[in-house]
Amino acid sequence: MAARRPLVQDRLAGDGWTVAVSRYRHHDPVTTSRHGPVTHSYAALGFYTGGRSRVELNGEWNLQEGDVLLVPAGEPHRMLEARSPEFWGLSFCASCLAANGAATLLEPFERVRAGASAVISVPADRHPYLLGLFRELEAVGREPQGSRDAVDAVERSLLTLILAEVDKASSASGAHRANGRSVVADSLRFIERNCLGSLTVQEVAAAVGRSPTYLTAALKEATGRSAVQWIVSGRMAEARRLLLHSDEMVDVIAERVGYADATHFIRMFRREHGATPAAWRAAQTRSARPSRGEATSRVRR
Repeated sequence: MAARRPLVQDRLAGDGWTVAVSRYRHHDPVTTSRHGPVTHSYAALGFYTGGRSRVELNGEWNLQEGDVLLVPAGEPHRMLEARSPEFWGLSFCASCLAANGAATLLEPFERVRAGASAVISVPADRHPYLLGLFRELEAVGREPQGSRDAVDAVERSLLTLILAEVDKASSASGAHRANGRSVVADSLRFIERNCLGSLTVQEVAAAVGRSPTYLTAALKEATGRSAVQWIVSGRMAEARRLLLHSDEMVDVIAERVGYADATHFIRMFRREHGATPAAWRAAQTRSARPSRGEATSRVRR
């Protein structure tokens, strides 16, 4: 697979949300991609409701109605061919999910990293239920802005239900079979589950039995990001969630996402987002919140 220097894309980081959902309909009969593989810092999945696609992700996979494509954070992938596909796309912050006690729901994505099939077939009798969850999640973004805590709770609940359904289908289909883990997969898993603490590159390297230099080079080569960048990405995603959906002070948020020094956190946040945490929060509060479906659809089309 030609993914030595994958293009890095970050839609969630760009629009600020930690969960994004959209409906995708491609009206051209057949489309063939000429672009190289991409990676992004968030996990994603696609639930196909029609058409067909051929995707490259640790091999080539064919997708049709009822299939779910799993894309772990940092995994190079691309669509090779699309035949009028229709699917629901869902992106989310893996480290945010792990921080909120739902790390086990990431296991299907971990198995893909370890070489298992990236495609899971959902039983036909479960399609209406799963489709209803996607529609409900999209509806949350279309409703007028309510309590920030309430919106966050509803989104996380629906995300949890979707991932639980995918996990059940994955276990039932035997998609848990994998060839083995790699340094990159083990490193990303460790970072996703520990980046909101006082995590260092040296600690990640020790956890996977490699030197910091080797680890950094391996992650950069495979994903386009260094270990430090992956740690910062996870911390910033959770920081955005807390800024959007809570009234906690900036220094409290800094500590919750792994920064003992609030000044350092503010400097890092401004470097990543072009504004201080307080200014970014104020700007998001003032602006009308776009629906995730509309925001993502504009990018995809």
